[in-house]
Amino acid sequence: MNTQLSLGLDFGTESVRALLVDLHGAERGVSVAKYPHGQITETLPGTGEKLPADFALQHPLDWIESAAAATRDALKAAGAGAADVIGIGVDFTSCTMLPALADGRALCTVDDWAREKFAWPKLWKHHGAKTQTDRINELARQRNEPWLARYGGIIGLEWFFPKMLETLECEPKVYDATEVWLEAGDWFVWQLVGGAANELPRSTCQAGYKGMWSREDGFPSRDFFKALNPRLENVVAEKMPGRFLAPGEQAGGLCDAMADKLGLKAGTPVSAAIIDAHSGVPGVGAAEPDTLVMVMGTSSCHMLNSPANKLVPGVAGVVQDGIVPGFYGYETGQAAVGDAFEWVRRLLGGDFAKLSDEAAKIAPGSGGVRCLDWFNGCRTPLMDGALTGAFTGLTMNHGPAHVFRSVLEASACGLRWIVETLREGGVPVRKFVATGGLPHHSPLFLQICADVLGETIVVPETEQGPAVGAAILGALAAGAFPDANAAISSMAPTGDARTAKPDPTAAKTYDHVYNDYRQLADKLG
Repeated sequence: MNTQLSLGLDFGTESVRALLVDLHGAERGVSVAKYPHGQITETLPGTGEKLPADFALQHPLDWIESAAAATRDALKAAGAGAADVIGIGVDFTSCTMLPALADGRALCTVDDWAREKFAWPKLWKHHGAKTQTDRINELARQRNEPWLARYGGIIGLEWFFPKMLETLECEPKVYDATEVWLEAGDWFVWQLVGGAANELPRSTCQAGYKGMWSREDGFPSRDFFKALNPRLENVVAEKMPGRFLAPGEQAGGLCDAMADKLGLKAGTPVSAAIIDAHSGVPGVGAAEPDTLVMVMGTSSCHMLNSPANKLVPGVAGVVQDGIVPGFYGYETGQAAVGDAFEWVRRLLGGDFAKLSDEAAKIAPGSGGVRCLDWFNGCRTPLMDGALTGAFTGLTMNHGPAHVFRSVLEASACGLRWIVETLREGGVPVRKFVATGGLPHHSPLFLQICADVLGETIVVPETEQGPAVGAAILGALAAGAFPDANAAISSMAPTGDARTAKPDPTAAKTYDHVYNDYRQLADKLG
């Protein structure tokens, strides 16, 4: 092709997307490959063992095989060869984490451990560590641990150490056999570049937001871990080897085995991993401060860069240089958005198109039906995965479309609560950008969000913000640009964006709906 391309690998909950982008931002080839095992929530592969209701696992070999298939198809679509690809970036769901051996093998791929559910990777939405999360938070508060304030005073059920502690307490033999605990994004990058465990590349983004780590102070102290469980005293030194790299820094060159599998050139520079939602910020060209980038999919994550360093109760993390250099990166989120819409669709029957068409005919407020959207817990601002959802106001006069619309409205109300939390904490939010599948495929939901917020929402041309962001980081790792701003300016999409503007009449109605939402949250939270 005589064109330099960067590959972004965007690992989602159900599939991986491979996107090839040139250095001027043109998307040259894309392919999506589903994971053969999908989300493992019912039974353990190979055994048929029924999993507990709060388990959500994945198969690590799915990540490799699906990435290989998607990459080869994207190359074919682009008419490109291995030599055209100058860099690789990886974004991944987080905190998805796994136990591994020092040689890089995921523990569940070893015959002796394949039949043990705690040896498998825990998907971000795995909620088995409720009691462990409570104890970590309680102990941190008792000890006045300084790192807790960076996370709004509470750490989340879906994070790294609760999941590790769950394994230690529920299946200690798996914990004993584990030589390396790490995030799935770091594991995949390790597979790409190879090398010894003590040199594996750990992402500062993943560690900062999900692992209670900071560049200034590292992880919590040995004394804290010892007080939590004596066997954890030396866990960082004994079971968490590696080196910390920021997204965009080169983790190494593509190893021979993975080059052969992906159809790429050995030695191609690979970036350190980034959380998928965070990758959406450079991916939509929104590196400027005070812009809330809402990555809306199965769940929603909302990212914001700010010059202000504020410790806001309920915010899931503030990390210096956590998204792009020079700013404090804030993360908030909603644990179930697209997942909740799909759940309601299954309960009601029919398809999204029909439900959306019927729901659009209903006036704002869903005919008095109200919903609390905590079907997978509440992430921001309550950070409580044990909370459950609710419907109120239902009568025999309501139909499926009223219920469906009430869930869309509840999700938008949850978003407004997050925005108010940031602003009340001293963090300005002045612009709204939405990316991911939902803003493109559900115009009704996008409009409801604009009406509930009373704000204009910009939707960039690309549906693939995180994948574009990963490709930008791959180009940075390859040295194609002097810094992140230059890479974003050149490679982020510049095409015409759509906007959703609030309807003043609907916005007034939604002020009342939002008040009802907050009152219901106060009662049930």
